[in-house]
Amino acid sequence: MSREVRVAVFRPDDERLRDAVELLDSLGATPVPDPMLEVEPTGRTPRTDAEYAVLTSKTGVELVADAGWDPGEATLCAIGDSTAAVMREHGYAVDVVPDEFTSTGLVETLRGRVPGARVEVARSDHGSPVLTDGLEAAGGYVHETVLYELVRPPGSGDSAEMAAAGELEAALFSSSLTVDHFLDAAAERGLRDEAVAGLDDAVVGAIGEPTRETAESRGIDVDVVPDAADFEELACAAVEVAAPTYRE
Repeated sequence: MSREVRVAVFRPDDERLRDAVELLDSLGATPVPDPMLEVEPTGRTPRTDAEYAVLTSKTGVELVADAGWDPGEATLCAIGDSTAAVMREHGYAVDVVPDEFTSTGLVETLRGRVPGARVEVARSDHGSPVLTDGLEAAGGYVHETVLYELVRPPGSGDSAEMAAAGELEAALFSSSLTVDHFLDAAAERGLRDEAVAGLDDAVVGAIGEPTRETAESRGIDVDVVPDAADFEELACAAVEVAAPTYRE
């Protein structure tokens, strides 16, 4: 890579952002960290009388573990391997992980098991209705507990200014909410159209199909979607595409 490849990353300002910056450094890219998500816990805990309990994120697992949540005899379900790994780290035995790490994949995995069962879904305030609606349609009695809210941090949006100025070679959207918060930050600075136009000249990566659909519905063309909804795969694929474009 003979020219600088500047890559915007929008993960929350915790170890996820630090890991992302380290990964991009290792790939020879120049990270542009601009957190678009901040976690605000609600203080709520999941019900303990469910027959199935679903956790969908590392953050959710950490919050319930810190609160001392005991799932009792519930069958514990994780939406993907990364969530399952954190659950096991905190002493929770994971019973179900779908082959496809999405809400749709989990619904398909549980479809034949949940009719007539009490199902607890514990997640953020921006969880996809695909999961809860799908489990209800499958015959489950679904209760949702909002463990935390995801808000846009004050002062975010430096990457939007860089995109508007043509100073980004890539941008990595790790959720639909990062797309919307990026656009909100750009609009707050009066640069929404310019930022979207700037991304047209960059390599835009989306971590999965739902994120791609959100981005494209907002006018952002997506160039890279990894086979698995995994940030490392997303970063590697986007940098691989961006790097040849900027070789001299």
